[in-house]
Amino acid sequence: METFVKRFEKERLLNQKGVVIWMTGLSGSGKTTIAVDFERALYNLGFKTQVFDADFIRASINKDLDFSISGRAENIRRVAAISRLFLDAGMVVINCFISPTRRIRHMARTIIGSSDYLEVFVNAPFEECEKRDPKGLYKLARKGEVVDFTGIDSPYEPPENPDLTINTHLCNVNEAVAQMLEFILPKIKISHS
Repeated sequence: METFVKRFEKERLLNQKGVVIWMTGLSGSGKTTIAVDFERALYNLGFKTQVFDADFIRASINKDLDFSISGRAENIRRVAAISRLFLDAGMVVINCFISPTRRIRHMARTIIGSSDYLEVFVNAPFEECEKRDPKGLYKLARKGEVVDFTGIDSPYEPPENPDLTINTHLCNVNEAVAQMLEFILPKIKISHS
């Protein structure tokens, strides 16, 4: 009879509890910038992590999807399913996706499991995100060269009850990472008592 190694056994081996951190916010809000430094901070503390970023996922496993609401929903469905696999391996998964609607984020939470899904709202006013425009996408969307762009011709619904909100227009990256660490460390440390 087959018996798989259980998640709690993998977590014990890794000396951490698995969790999926779902970072949502407008393009340019700072999701990936924070995630990269946050992952490095966790690594320095001995935690095993995986970051999934929208640009990487869209250029690889989801390059067949468009940016319509249905395309975005399928993008998130696939990412949530992959995140679930990493979670079951005991990993700390950090996802950086606009995931623009509450329905889409609810779907991700359902696939992952509510007790393992932590929603982080990376909040910055639309005007600030457009001013930052790190990839030049707002400019292209204003010219009509990018369609279905969140915040311009496609909606973004902020989370109603996120587990953590980081106001990136009021703090720098180091302060944002400190907020993330304070929030997550108690949730992923294994007690040895």
